[in-house]
Amino acid sequence: MRFLLYFLAVVLPAFLWVPTAMAQGTSASRAEAEIELGKASFPINEYFTISFHLRGAALERYSAFPDLEGFKKSGKSSTTTTRIVNGQRSSELIITQRYAAYAEGEYVIKPFTMTINALTVRSGGGTLRVGPQATGPATPPSTGPLQGIGSLDQLFGKPKPQEYVEPKDQAFLALVPDRARIYVGQGVHIALYFYLTAEDQGVLDFYNFAGQLPDIIRQLRQRTVWEETFDEQEITPEAVTVGGKPFLRFKLYEAELYPLNTQPLVFPAVALQMVKYRVAKKPDPGLDNRMEGFKTYFSGAKTVTVLALPPHPLRDQVPVGSYQLREAIDRTTFRTGQAFAYTFTVEGEGNLAAVNLPAPAPREGLEFYGPDVDQNLTRESGRVGGRKSFRFRVVARRPGQVPLDSLLRLVVFNPETARYDTLRPELRPQVRGPVRETVTFSPHPTDPFYQEALRDADNTLQQIGLYRDVRRYANFLLVALLAIAGFGWWQAGRNR
Repeated sequence: MRFLLYFLAVVLPAFLWVPTAMAQGTSASRAEAEIELGKASFPINEYFTISFHLRGAALERYSAFPDLEGFKKSGKSSTTTTRIVNGQRSSELIITQRYAAYAEGEYVIKPFTMTINALTVRSGGGTLRVGPQATGPATPPSTGPLQGIGSLDQLFGKPKPQEYVEPKDQAFLALVPDRARIYVGQGVHIALYFYLTAEDQGVLDFYNFAGQLPDIIRQLRQRTVWEETFDEQEITPEAVTVGGKPFLRFKLYEAELYPLNTQPLVFPAVALQMVKYRVAKKPDPGLDNRMEGFKTYFSGAKTVTVLALPPHPLRDQVPVGSYQLREAIDRTTFRTGQAFAYTFTVEGEGNLAAVNLPAPAPREGLEFYGPDVDQNLTRESGRVGGRKSFRFRVVARRPGQVPLDSLLRLVVFNPETARYDTLRPELRPQVRGPVRETVTFSPHPTDPFYQEALRDADNTLQQIGLYRDVRRYANFLLVALLAIAGFGWWQAGRNR
C-alpha cells in the first residue's frame, strides 16, 4: 500500500510532466550561432569577411565585430533565409562585416568571441595573406568615430574665470529617401544621416543616442507599408561630399518601405540632441578650455508620392519588383508514375514576402505536391533583394510533354519599365512509359515532403471523439486509484 501511495504522489505526476519539460528544453536549445571567417588568401583589392550565422531565434542584440590590426571596417550586410516545409517555418540570419586591408603582407587574427543574443561564440582566429592587386584604386584610410575630447580639472589652485564662446558648426541632420515617387508595392529606401565636417568633431558629440533613437523611429514609422529594417547596430562615419565640400556622414537609421496603398508617405521633421562644447575665448593651458552644452538639430520634413498601378485584371495581387525566373529540375529522364522535383525561383529586387505563386492549374494525368517555399533575403548597400523558391513534386500518369508553361505562371509589375510581365517556365519535360491510372511511388530519400513515418502511417479513420473518450476513462481510472489509496491509508491507521 505504501508503494501505491508513493507511486500516485511522486512517480505518476513526474511521469505526466516529463514531456512538457522536454519540450521546453528543446525549444530553448533550438537557437544556434556560429562564426565564419572569409578566405585566408586574397588580393588587396578584395575584402576579408567575418560573418555570424543565427538559427532558430530572432536577432535581439549582438556585440561588435572585432577590430583587426592592419584592416579597416568597410560596411556590413545581412541575409535572411526563410524555409517553409510541411507548414513548418525555419529561418537563418547571416550578418557579414567586410574588412579592407591597408597594405599587403601577412596578418594574424587573434582568437576572439562574440555575444549573439545570449549565446557566446568563439573563433580560433587564423593567419591572413594579402597579395598584390591587379587593378583598382587603393582603399582610402579610415576616419575615426565621432568622439569628444576628455578634460581634467585644474590640479592645484582655484581655476581662473573663463569667457566661453560658441563656435559655428556646419553639421546638419537629414532624412534621405532614394525616390520621390513610387508605385504601390515598390520599395523606397530611407536613411537618417547626421553630417558634420572634420573641424566639427572637436566640438560635437553624441548625447544619449540609445535613448533618443526609439522615439525618432516611432515618428518615422508609416502605418501603410511593409517594412524591412537593416540589422545595423554600429554607427561609424563614412566620407562623403556634399555641395563640393567633404563631410563625415553617420547613418543613424535605415529601412526599406513597400507601400500597401496609394496613401502618401509623410515623414515629419525629427530632432536629435547633441553635445556641443563652447570654447574658451582666451585658452589657458592650465585650465579647462571647453564647457559642455547642448544643441538640437532638426531634419526637414519629407513626402514620398505613391502612384497606383496601371489597370490590370490582377492589379491587386501582382508583386512589384525587378524579377527574373530561374528554373531547376532534378533529373533528365522522366517515366510515368515516377515523381520528379521542379523548382520555380523568383530572383531580383523587391518585396519577396509579397511573392506568392498561384497553385498549378489542374490537368488530367498530372499530380502536383507542395510546394516547399525557401526565401533568401539580402539587405546590403541600401538594397533589399534575393530569391524565393517554390519546389514541387510532379507525377505524370500519361506519356507526353508536361506543359509547365501553361500550368505555372506569375504576373509581376516592373516599376522601372512601368509594365506587367509574366514569368513562365521554359522547361518542358518529355515523359515516357505506359499510361498509369493509379500511381504509387516511393518517396525520395532527401525529399522533405515524404518521410518514412508518412509511408508507414496508419490511415484508418478514427472517431472524432476518440481522444475525448480516452481522457474521460483516464480520469475515471485516476479517481479509482485515489479512492483505493485513501481506503488503504485509512485501513493502515486502524491497524496501528
